[in-house]
Amino acid sequence: CSDDPNPEENPKIEEVENFVTSGKWQITYFFDTDQEETDKFRDYTFQFLPSGSLVANDGPASVSGSWSVTDRRSSNDDSEDLDFNISFATSPLLDELTDDWEVISATGTRIELQHVSGGNGGTDLLTFERI
Repeated sequence: CSDDPNPEENPKIEEVENFVTSGKWQITYFFDTDQEETDKFRDYTFQFLPSGSLVANDGPASVSGSWSVTDRRSSNDDSEDLDFNISFATSPLLDELTDDWEVISATGTRIELQHVSGGNGGTDLLTFERI
């Protein structure tokens, strides 16, 4: 969130929104604080819909969630930092992805995310790649 009452629109938000809503995605890397847990998500595909809805499918079942991209610049920071926000409320496994992830890098086929926990200072890493 910006402290500026009239924040400028960050063009990178639209760029990320446009490519992430094209096609389906899979998790190719998930590191939770102290260990890699990528295999937990190997059966899932993810579809980020333009409406802000997120669908995770593991074959027999689908779980709905939500997503958004927000600008996390503050008034004293001129960088174009983006947050990739993911929320799942009904699945204990997918709830591990629920957070405001910092976008480390984003291309049309790959997005790398990071979250540093405020409580214990652990770092989580998450990478999606387009299928």
